[in-house]
Amino acid sequence: MIAPLRRAALVLAVAATALLTLAAPAAAHGADAPDGTDYRATISGVDPDRPGLTARMVEAGARLELTNDTGAEVTVLGYSGEPYLRIGPGGVYENTRSPASYLNRTLAGETRLPAEANPAAAPDWRRIDDGPTARWHDQRTLWREEAPPAAVAADPDREHRVRDWAVPLRAGDTTGAVRGTLDWVPPPDPYPWWVAATLGFLLIGAAGLAPGGTAAGVRALRAVGALLALGGAATVALTVARALDTGTPGVGGTLAELVTGQVWTLLTGLGALAAGGYALARRPAADFVLALAGACLTLFAGATNLAALSRAIPPAAGPAVLVRVLVVVGLATGAGAVAAGLLRLRTAARAARP
Repeated sequence: MIAPLRRAALVLAVAATALLTLAAPAAAHGADAPDGTDYRATISGVDPDRPGLTARMVEAGARLELTNDTGAEVTVLGYSGEPYLRIGPGGVYENTRSPASYLNRTLAGETRLPAEANPAAAPDWRRIDDGPTARWHDQRTLWREEAPPAAVAADPDREHRVRDWAVPLRAGDTTGAVRGTLDWVPPPDPYPWWVAATLGFLLIGAAGLAPGGTAAGVRALRAVGALLALGGAATVALTVARALDTGTPGVGGTLAELVTGQVWTLLTGLGALAAGGYALARRPAADFVLALAGACLTLFAGATNLAALSRAIPPAAGPAVLVRVLVVVGLATGAGAVAAGLLRLRTAARAARP
């Protein structure tokens, strides 16, 4: 391989490796938030019905969120009816004697119980948050078996009600519950999405065949730059949707999630936007910039979100179809920019050969 192309490939490999390494902590955000699921958990009501007491499912239904702005404490009960969480004006407290305090730390509920975990013991409260909101994995809202329910196994192409669930609450002398449903939703066929991504990749990559320095080459460079910028915008939108699905409250909470748990994906999208503008301006080394930004976009907007193409419930706010469109746009424009950039670098290197 000729020297310029070899250097380009080496830099792309090093950059991709570094970004994947740095992104590992961010990928663990939300502990074990799933990449997607085919089980839809939905809130049907909160009892007692009091203004300020609200519940919702977050992280593709992996966590139950309860917010208490009533001014009075509300206690969530564990699996044996013991006090588990206490949510009120003073913050969120966890009962270290409740087995639920340990089982609910992971999605699989596989945490080993310590000796002090005893639902019959007097509560030992430990403060875990300052705000009025608690989020936790609750096994009553999830399907934790590896095999699907019998009705789903018999007819997986139809939606099924798996069960109605309830998470009991106590507010003073009043008992109630967060109530909801768990449904099986047939997963989408990923084939059309893969076809769309492949066609997009081939069309964009083919632009790299236009000779550089010609009118056709200039138009091709600008077209690839514009499409890469589109992929960057799609990635930013997808990143915001994922941040919203974590349940962080308000604009400040969403921004905090973007610069912590979603920071590398966000930077990848912004980098693709900048690289697209750089190519549109026909700046020096635009071909290399396209290839580098495209590689990052393929990894972080495409490869890390592929589960959205084959799961009914992706871990992002908004319609599932829109989430899949954003993933495909990021994947196609990123991979296409890599191919176009490398082809243009190869053509330029051949033209410069004596």
